[in-house]
Amino acid sequence: MADLRALSLKAWGSGALLRELLEPTGLYPRRRPLKRPTAAGLLSDYAAARTWAAELLAAVGPFSLETAEVGSRTIGANQLPTAAVFATVNDNIGFAGKAKEAARFVGLAGVLSALDPAFRAWALRRPLQLLELDADALTAARVALWLRDNSQPGVYVRQLSLPGVHTKFIENHRKVIGELLEALGTDRAGAAAEPDAEDMPAVPAEPGSLLGQTAARTPAARFAARHGFLHPPELVRFRMLDPDVQLLGEARDITVTAGAFGTLRLPVKTVIVTENLVNFLALPERPETLAIYGGGYGFSSLRDAGWLRDCEVLYWGDLDTHGFRILDELRAVHPHVVSVLMDEATLLAHRDVWGTEPSPSKASLMRLTAEEFALYEALGTDAYGPSVRLEQELIRWVWAQERLGG
Repeated sequence: MADLRALSLKAWGSGALLRELLEPTGLYPRRRPLKRPTAAGLLSDYAAARTWAAELLAAVGPFSLETAEVGSRTIGANQLPTAAVFATVNDNIGFAGKAKEAARFVGLAGVLSALDPAFRAWALRRPLQLLELDADALTAARVALWLRDNSQPGVYVRQLSLPGVHTKFIENHRKVIGELLEALGTDRAGAAAEPDAEDMPAVPAEPGSLLGQTAARTPAARFAARHGFLHPPELVRFRMLDPDVQLLGEARDITVTAGAFGTLRLPVKTVIVTENLVNFLALPERPETLAIYGGGYGFSSLRDAGWLRDCEVLYWGDLDTHGFRILDELRAVHPHVVSVLMDEATLLAHRDVWGTEPSPSKASLMRLTAEEFALYEALGTDAYGPSVRLEQELIRWVWAQERLGG
């Protein structure tokens, strides 16, 4: 009996029973074969086989049993159950103990189809997700319909005036909204297939989009760009390390929009990009030098700053596989970038503070120097130990100053 129930639960877990309920395929009556004892099994443990058969034959359930004769040449003829036959999908669902969930699914699918018949395809493709989302799936569907009818809203997501819809709802349901748009056949349905990973490499925004160059920075920004929403601009934080250069009075630590940063014309020859805030704040005074507080993957803030092409650009990231991947991405924007403190000597000099990288990158990087690539490959293949990483903030400051020339 337990095996039969496991088969039914497996069918439920795959969504097959709910799909059959919504769109019958003619599979029922459905025969589900049972893993019965063989003739050899009867001979070796007749009591266990008899108990198994007796339990099934005595069971009261929404199925009938098929039997076959087994063991006539070895232990004597025995009639054993070979398959359970469910007359209807509802019988199979009831046996799995999912009747209430199935009824709720049918109700939700009905409301979705009433909103737009095209949503039925999504319910068939994602039946268990529909159950999990419950009423939120209906709200997401209303958002998808609104987006279909308002292709370029030109407002912030916060300004959507739909019942139950707020910024957090959109953030938590971007993927399902994209899938529902796909079901509607809109041209902007690519969101359904796009990963939501925050650390995915940047993809340049289309020129003239509402987001300018910020569209690829985060999943929220990509969603906004795709559907014509406004999105808060990307910000760039920088420090002028040359005390003789005046920017805004005595202000030397300044944050501006990425667009404004691209228009700056600063009297600097060197730019140091670092991913760590304390490193950024601690960098000492240095003539004709600017420090930029980096933001991980995605360099839309630096791409349009054409004036950086005339500067020496130094990048100081974590000494791990993702640090090199970020460096590689930055070189797609500015090929002349030089890495600092991302070398084997620095790594080996700080064994005492090595950490472990949670999910090392396996990407093929094409913009690293030979030395950088060798270190990236060594880290990725655990040449120094399992998933070794050296976070930049753990590098001794004296060591860093000597190599930065500060």
